[in-house]
Formats: sequence, C-alpha cells, structure tokens
Amino acid sequence: MASPASSTPGGVAVVGSGLIGRSWAMLFTSAGFKVKLYDIEPRQVTHALDSIRKEMKSLEQSGSLKGSLGAEGQLSLISGCSDIREAVEGALHVQECVPENLELKKQLFAQLDGIVGDQVVLSSSSSCLLPSRLFSGLVHVKQCLVAHPVNPPYYVPLVELVPHPETAAATVDRTYALMRKIGQSPVRLTKEVDGFALNRLQYAVISEAWRLVEEGVVSPGDLDLVMSDGLGMRYAFIGPLETMHLNAEGMLSYCDRYSEGMKHVLKTFGPIPEFSGAAAEKVHQAMCVKVPGDPEHLAARREWRDRCLMRLARLKSQLQPQ
Repeated sequence: MASPASSTPGGVAVVGSGLIGRSWAMLFTSAGFKVKLYDIEPRQVTHALDSIRKEMKSLEQSGSLKGSLGAEGQLSLISGCSDIREAVEGALHVQECVPENLELKKQLFAQLDGIVGDQVVLSSSSSCLLPSRLFSGLVHVKQCLVAHPVNPPYYVPLVELVPHPETAAATVDRTYALMRKIGQSPVRLTKEVDGFALNRLQYAVISEAWRLVEEGVVSPGDLDLVMSDGLGMRYAFIGPLETMHLNAEGMLSYCDRYSEGMKHVLKTFGPIPEFSGAAAEKVHQAMCVKVPGDPEHLAARREWRDRCLMRLARLKSQLQPQ
C-alpha cells in the first residue's frame, strides 16, 4: 500500500453529506487535502456546501478555524458531486458517512469495492456496526476499517480505529497517520467488539445513571451535575485509569487500597434498564425543564455545547503536555 500522507496531501472522498460528512470534509480541508463531497441527492450536496461555507466563515470570525489556510482557501479545496466514480477518482482515502443502516452501508462498500484500486483506504464512520459485518466478502477487505468519530467531530478529536480481522496493519497505520495529520486523536482497537471502546464506556455510565434516577436515588438534574461538575471535570484531561494512578501512590497502591470497595459496589449494580415507561417520562420532563424539546431550543443548546467544546479544546491545547 502507499505510505501515509505526510507531506503532500492527496484527495479524500467523503461519501454522505450530513452532519458527520460535513465535519469530516472541514477537517480534511483544514489540513490542506482536496475533498470531494458525494451524496446521491444533488440538492443535499448543495445544501451541505452552503452549510460548510457559513460554518467556516463563522469559525474564522471567532478565531476558531482550524488549519493554516483561511476560510476561502479551505473552501476552494471542497467540491461536491453526485457521481460516486467521480468522487473516488484520485482519492487516497474514502470516508463513508451514510446513515447507520447495515444493509445500506454494505451496499455502498460493495459498490466502492468494485471501483477503487489497491491503494485506497475504505473507512466507515459507523458508531456501532462491526467491521466483520460491514466488510465481509469484499475484494479489498485488507484496505477496510472503521474510523468512528465523536459527535461533533470538528470539536471533539477522538477517532476510534477498528479493523476487520483481515485488515492489513498498513491500513491502520496509514489511517492513524492521516487522522493525526488532520488534528484528530486516533486510538487503535486491536480487535472488534460491540460498541467499540467509547460507546461501551458511555453505555455503562448511561446505564447506571438511569438506574440511579429510576430508583429515586438522585434527580435527573443532580445526576447530570455529578458528571458535568464532578467526574467530567477531570475526565476532560485524564482518563479513569490515570485517575486511579494519581488517586493513590500509583496503580498497584490504588488497587490494593480500593479494590474490595469497588467490587462491593459493583455487585449492587442492577439489570440493564429498559429506557422506557415511567422512568423515560420522568427523565424527559426533567430535561425539558432545562432545555425545551422544540427544535429551536435544542439547536440553540447544541450551539452552546459546541462553543464550550471549542473553548475546552483550545484550553487543552494550551495545557496538555507535549
């Protein structure tokens, strides 16, 4: 396979022009890559390009645009198309961003498999579909992997790289280098597992959060504070394992001191919640008091969240040890 893009950016095809596809396109162009943004519906492509232009201009005005090029320079690198062969022509990397539907994604990758050569990485943005299900039977399976971003990808840099059992090591290495080049923080999973790493951790937290509210231990609002003003404060800078390491005289000290207490609490965890019925209504009502559930209020809150994430990312870049 070709070596990782290191000095001379090549082309990238982003397949799917929704929120995730638009974010990927912006990230790739911020590093100087030419991007072809594909969607089967031409009007969707036009809408996506308009949205990208507005967002880049806004980011530039606030001083938050990534990359060395200005907004116009980056926008000049993005073109839209509704012909998939045209989209992948000359691409070194294809990033799939279609809806999370297994059959739809399999059909798309089968189509791409018949178009691309032996030097193109085929990457899925799937958040939960296993590579063995996405890429089974493809001729170019060694060039396939999942590169799962975190929403919104432009502000949250983590990308999970999940290989198919037959994915070539060079494919993972090349994608890892590409993600680093565009300013993301890739992590390698050595094998596929349901939920990957991020969603397994996220679902464990959500599950216990739901049980605590459902059992009347804590209110929905206070539960969110436990994370936003408690665990989340330190987890924004160090993970749970380093937290353990620092909260005692090293990891072995922590395990010796706290393992029995942890096991005692873990044994009291309940069954998987249903996420429905009275508990769902209780949580819904509490969330709507804080953020009304109409589109306008939700959109405004998401914009506020993104501004916070932008400022946090800027702070982390200033504080993070090299």
